[in-house]
Parts: sequence; C-alpha cells; structure tokens
Amino acid sequence: MGGALSFTLGSLLYPAMLGVQKVSSAPERVLATPATGPLTEADRDFVVKVRSAGLWEYPVGQKAAKKGTTKAVRNAGEHLVDGDASLDAACRSVADQLGITLPNQPSPQQQSFGSRLTAESGKEFDTDLATTVRATNGQLLTTIASVRSTTRNSLVRALADQANSTVLDHITVVEKTGLVDFARALAQETTSPGLPAQDLTPPPAVAGQPQVVLTPPANGTVSPSPTER
Repeated sequence: MGGALSFTLGSLLYPAMLGVQKVSSAPERVLATPATGPLTEADRDFVVKVRSAGLWEYPVGQKAAKKGTTKAVRNAGEHLVDGDASLDAACRSVADQLGITLPNQPSPQQQSFGSRLTAESGKEFDTDLATTVRATNGQLLTTIASVRSTTRNSLVRALADQANSTVLDHITVVEKTGLVDFARALAQETTSPGLPAQDLTPPPAVAGQPQVVLTPPANGTVSPSPTER
C-alpha cells in the first residue's frame, strides 16, 4: 500500500485516546480488511502502543548503558536499546503495510518517566530505572497477551510474538539487577494512574515530519523479525 492511499488510510487509523489499562473502547470494531486479515481498533492501538513504548524506553536504555552504576544495570540498558530498536523496525514495517499512522513521540506520561530518569543519578537512577521498566513492561505484557489471543491479522500476530519475546527479555534483565521495588512496580502496573486520557496517549506525528528511527546498536545481537524482511 503506498502513495495517497497509504496516507489517507493512515490518517484514519490513529487512535484518539489509548489510555493505559485498555487497548480500545471498541476493540472488536473492524477498521480495515487487508489481505493479512481484519484489522480492529485493538490491533491498531496495539501497534501504536508498541511504538510509543520504544520511543520512551530506547533513550532511557542508552542512559542506563552509560551511567548505570553496576554491570547489571548497564547490561539491562544495552538490552533495552537492542530490543527496542529491533522491535521498532518491525512495528514500523507492520504499520506501513497496514496504513497505521505512528507517533514520533511517546505519551506525556512516558515523557515524564524519561525526564525523571534523566535528572537522576547513582543508585537512585538505577533503582528507578529497574522499577519503572519492570512496571511498564508488565503492563505491556498484559496487552500483548490480549491482542495475541484475539487478533485475526497475521502481521499483528507476528508483531505480538516479537513484542512478547522482547518484553520478557526486558523484564528479566531489570529483575536481574536486584533493584526492582516490586511493591511499587506492581502498584504502578495494576493501578490506574488517574491522569487525563490525553496524558496517556502519544501525540500524532506532525504532517511532513520525518519518521523517528530507533537505530540499532553496532554490536546488536537481535536478528530481524519476519515482518522486517
């Protein structure tokens, strides 16, 4: 799908409000019927969520790889960068094929996570990084399971499979730091943040703005997924 058709369809396939605890207010509503299977609101919102998650977590991973005070934290940062770059490439490929408009910025809430971690250093940074990444990936894991079990679109299914592997890896490496505050992480994961919906939704990209690309590290180990090939 290309040219004007892709732009027109993409313009229609951007969520008004995503929120955190639910994928869509009408998840079963079919938005398009490409050859890869019906595309629902839940599918569309999931692709945007994956993109948004990488946009905030990737730069945080870069910071962790440089300023983490332990080898485990720096290793976690490297995993975040490597995994997010590979998953984002797959996400952009799927979005292009399905005509889904992707954001170039994470949600305001996710931006606040990044700003807070940027201002921190030392053990405070390490602990906040591990706990926040554990909480946000726990939330995304729940969404992945829901979409993977209900989607009828093969591209979304493949993206969910890759996202599942990436998120489980990220959860594992931050847990291995020994710094996750599980009480705080689980509370954040299961409790509504009480923020307006617009703070939980990534802003749509500005028309004509180049698409942000999360560059894979030179020594990355994650292989391209089938959706990228």
